[in-house]
Amino acid sequence: MRKTPKLAAAYVWCAIGSAVLALGGCASSTDTSILNTDPPEKMYADADALMNKGKFDAAARKFEDLDRSHPYSSEARRAIVLAAYAYYKAGKTPEAIASAERYTVMHPGTKDAPLAHHIIASSYFDDMKTSERDQTATRKALEQLRILKSRYPDSTYARDADNRIRIAEDNLAASEMEVGRFYQKDKNFIAAINRFKTVVSDYQTTAHVEEALMRLTECYMALGVVNEAQTAVAVLGHNFPESKWYRNAHALLKSEGLAPAVNSESWITKAWKSVPKLSLGGPG
Repeated sequence: MRKTPKLAAAYVWCAIGSAVLALGGCASSTDTSILNTDPPEKMYADADALMNKGKFDAAARKFEDLDRSHPYSSEARRAIVLAAYAYYKAGKTPEAIASAERYTVMHPGTKDAPLAHHIIASSYFDDMKTSERDQTATRKALEQLRILKSRYPDSTYARDADNRIRIAEDNLAASEMEVGRFYQKDKNFIAAINRFKTVVSDYQTTAHVEEALMRLTECYMALGVVNEAQTAVAVLGHNFPESKWYRNAHALLKSEGLAPAVNSESWITKAWKSVPKLSLGGPG
C-alpha cells in the first residue's frame, strides 16, 4: 500500500520525535548521575565547615557526595564515617547506622572503625525501650558495645563503653524478669525457669540475679525438682547472705524441711563458677 505525501510526512515526524525522546531520556539519566567536579579536599573542607556550624544534615549529604564523586580519594574513606556521625548528630539514626555499618564492612580494623561501631552502638542505645517493651535495640547496642571492648580495647570508645554495657545488661535482665514473673504467675513454670535461667547465666553482675535465684527456687519447688531449688538457695546465700531474696528462699526450703545444698552437676553451679569475682560454696 502506497503512503500519501501527508501520511509519509507524519511517519517522518514520528520517527524524529521518537529519536528526540530517546536522546532526551539519555540526557536526563546522565543529568541525575553528574558527579561533583570539586576536588575532594575542597568537598571535605566544605562538609567539615557545615559540621562546625551545626548543619549536620547538610554536612552528612556533602560527605556522601564526596564519597560518590571521588570514591578512591584519601578523603572518601573518612567521609563515610563522618557522614554517619553527622547523621547521628542530626537525629537521623537509621541513616547513621546504615552509613556506619557500610564503613565497618568496607574498612574493618582501620583507625576509624571504633568510631563507626560507637556510632552504631549509640544510635541503638538512644533507642532503648523500658524493660516491658521490645528489647531489639538494647540487644543490638550491647552487641556493638561488646565489639568495641573485644576488638578495640585501647580505644576511647571502648573505655567509655563499660557503663553503657551495665545499663544495657540491666535492661535486658529486667525484661527477662518481667516475662518470667508473668509465666510464673500463670503457673507455666518451665517457661518461667527459662527466663530466670537467662538472668542467672547471662546477667550475673546485675542486681536482678538475686531475685532470679529466688524465683528459680520457687519454680523448682513447685515442680518438685528439689535438688535444683537447694542449689539455687545455696548460691544465693553464699553470694548475697544479707539479701531479702535469700531470706525468703531459705524460709521456703525450711518450710519443707530442706536446707541449701550445692549440686555439683547443676547448671546453676556451673554457670556461677564462670563468674571470676564471685565464688561458690555453702550458704553464708
